[in-house]
Amino acid sequence: MNIKEASQKTGVNATTIRYYEKEGLIPAIDRNEVGVRAIDERIIRRISFVKTMRAAGMSIEALKAYIKLFDAQENNTAQQLKLLNEQMAIMIEKRDDLQTAIDHLNWKINHYEDHLAVTEEELRAAEKQNEN
Repeated sequence: MNIKEASQKTGVNATTIRYYEKEGLIPAIDRNEVGVRAIDERIIRRISFVKTMRAAGMSIEALKAYIKLFDAQENNTAQQLKLLNEQMAIMIEKRDDLQTAIDHLNWKINHYEDHLAVTEEELRAAEKQNEN
């Protein structure tokens, strides 16, 4: 399939697929006799993997390191797992930070009348005093 079809199949735009290839995140794509990229299922699977890992927040550098380990001839399972565990820790921290922000916003919404409205009125009064 060509890059447009691969883009439709994976949900990754053609420019990003070219970037993935340039950065070595996916193997070099063979081209047919007229120079059009000929993308096979192996490349589709790699594009999908990279897309998933990027959505999980994995940096390009960490992803390159993981793929280098994966593509190596020797067994690098321990190092691959280490990178995945590091990524999981990063994601959990981001999730916890996001949950804290959600909880805080929920509290403000649920206590708008008895807290936030009063606080905002106090701030407006203080601003008016500063103006005088």
